[in-house]
Formats: sequence, C-alpha cells, structure tokens
Amino acid sequence: MTSAPTPAPTSTPTPTPTPETAAPARRRGPLTAVLLTETRLFLREPGSLFWILAFPTALLVILGFVPPFTEADDNLGGRRVIDLYVPVSVLLAMIMAGLQAMPPVLTAYRERGILRRMSTTPVRPSALLTAQIALHGAAALGSAVLVVAVGRIGYGVALPGQPAGYALALLLAVVAVLALGGTICALARTTKAATAVGSVAYLAMMFTAGVWVPVQAMPDTLRRIVQITPLGAASQALDQAASGAWPSWAYLGVVALWTALLGLAASRLFRWQ
Repeated sequence: MTSAPTPAPTSTPTPTPTPETAAPARRRGPLTAVLLTETRLFLREPGSLFWILAFPTALLVILGFVPPFTEADDNLGGRRVIDLYVPVSVLLAMIMAGLQAMPPVLTAYRERGILRRMSTTPVRPSALLTAQIALHGAAALGSAVLVVAVGRIGYGVALPGQPAGYALALLLAVVAVLALGGTICALARTTKAATAVGSVAYLAMMFTAGVWVPVQAMPDTLRRIVQITPLGAASQALDQAASGAWPSWAYLGVVALWTALLGLAASRLFRWQ
C-alpha cells in the first residue's frame, strides 16, 4: 500500500503583541493567548485537518471494502485484517500530526524570525512550542476516537477490552511521535529541510506502525526488529489492549524509553533562532 503525498502545511506568522492587545493577553496569560491564536490558525489549515483527522479513518473505510480483510483469518488467530488496522490507523494519525504537520510550521516560525521577535515580548517562544504540541496532540487523539468509532460502527470491531491500558499506550505513542517531531524541528534549519527529513521519518514510521503490512503478519525476524521501534512497540501494545489484555510492560517500556530519549534530544538541540 502506498501513501498519498502529504502537503507541507503552512502557517500564518504569529503577530507581535501591540499595546492594544497586550492587556487582554496579560489577563488571559501568555500561554492561553498563544494557544487561542494558534488554534485559530490551525483550524484555517484544511490540509492539516484532513490528513490528521480524516485520512486515517478514510483509509480504514477503504480497507473495509476489501472482502478478505473483513473475513476471519486462521493465521491471525481467527481475527480479521480490519481488526488489526484499527490500531494502525490510530497510529497513522499521530504520524501525520507529529512528522508531517508540526515540523514545517515550527521551522517556518524560526526561519522567519518570529521566535526571535517573540523573545522581546512577554510571550516567550516556549509558549508557542507548547501550543503547537498541544494542538497536534489533541488532533491526533481526536482522530483516534473517530477511527475507533468508525471501526466499531462500520465493521463491528470490538472496543478496546482494556480501556486503561489502551489509553496509556495511546498517550505514550502520541508523546513519542511529537518528541520525534520536535527532534526534527531541532535538527532541520529550514522549512524545506524539515519537510524532507519529516517525509523520510514518515515513511519509516508508516512501515514500523504496520500501515503496509500489520506487524503481526511480518516474518519473525522482521517483527522482532520492528517491535523495538517506538511505533512498532506502540502498535503491539494497542493491539494487546484492544484484545482485552494489559499491554506488555516491555512494549510500554520501549515506547517510554524512545519518548525520553527523543524528548531529551529535542530539548537539548532546539534553537529559537
């Protein structure tokens, strides 16, 4: 299965606060003011909204039209391929948000000198970074809810049998992908570079998440390798939780370790200008 090309989203520069807008911003707080502004800009990007919110669900619906994917397979323990693709589609939304949508936006802010100008105002650049992470994380989680709902209503895919374990694996996966996106922002000095690096990471993460071939259907050696990647481990953890078992602490630990390492790299390497 090949992925559709993902256009690099653009974002309008955040305006520097003026004396007229500074008072309301102080009343709301710098982070709240930036979050509200970035939310308005984010909602004006139909491309980002489609690829994060709609595309994973659309992919699941398309796969549902393939007759063999809706039939029980003895090689998959009596489960259907469509059952395996629900957690895969959930991870796909995170990949879109963290690797395709967020890096070009943040790199564009830095490339245009917006972060440097913000450093001279009461609104710190870190507020913008926090707002972007919160927005893209929320969009990915919203897409996950939509995918699970469509899988249940459209194809009778059972709801996660272990909701707490599913939620934990989901949150760890979101943070891991956003941390990877932050690392790309830190390493890429231009928007074009961020888009190029993000596209390479996007394809790699698509494979390890099981978009083309479910992790469970991979050969043993390849599956073991994939399971030590952040999204390979997350895919397995989500699948276990969906089946009613608590996710393996080994899989959760792999995702948590990647999150810590990528978060540390992003914080150490990120430059505001």
